[in-house]
Amino acid sequence: MGTELDATDWAIIGEIQRDARLSFNQIAKRVNLSAPSVAARIRRLEETGVIQGYHAQISPAAVGWPVAAFVQLHCHPGRCLLKTSAAENFPEIVEIHRLSGSSCTMVKVRTASMAHLSSLLERIGEHADANSHIVLETPLEHQALEIPATAARAHPPSRLEPVSDDPAATSSSRHQLRGQAHRRRAATRHRLWGRQQP
Repeated sequence: MGTELDATDWAIIGEIQRDARLSFNQIAKRVNLSAPSVAARIRRLEETGVIQGYHAQISPAAVGWPVAAFVQLHCHPGRCLLKTSAAENFPEIVEIHRLSGSSCTMVKVRTASMAHLSSLLERIGEHADANSHIVLETPLEHQALEIPATAARAHPPSRLEPVSDDPAATSSSRHQLRGQAHRRRAATRHRLWGRQQP
């Protein structure tokens, strides 16, 4: 069951999804809360795993990774990619999804060229039968999550508080929270591989 969120939480989440660089004071003015209240809500959202991290959205093509593909895996017995390898060995893999059905896993990969992709598929082939799908175009990516209609009715906004410019809610404290969330996200990525080790 998900974390209970009211409309004020969703307003804060919406602002962060649009611009994660906003300070507590800036968010407070937009959602009509005090900065300390915003800081407390964001800390709770991080601690409960609603906010999993803060990161820049980078153009893969602009930094030399223009080829994207999704690869369905049917792992060989005793050679499962997640059990017999580590994240560091496959930096091209940017997403991992466990599946139902005939394929056990779907991964999203980024490569520098078609030759690079071919080489990667050969390496993956040591662990699983792979069925690759090259991405031709991505019309939509990173869609912001909106408050579900049922949640909006069930959890109206909390009582509004006066806006405060409390100097204690500084951007430096926000950066500290971002760093903590980023470290949790990185640890989670490595646990996804490591917990599967025999």
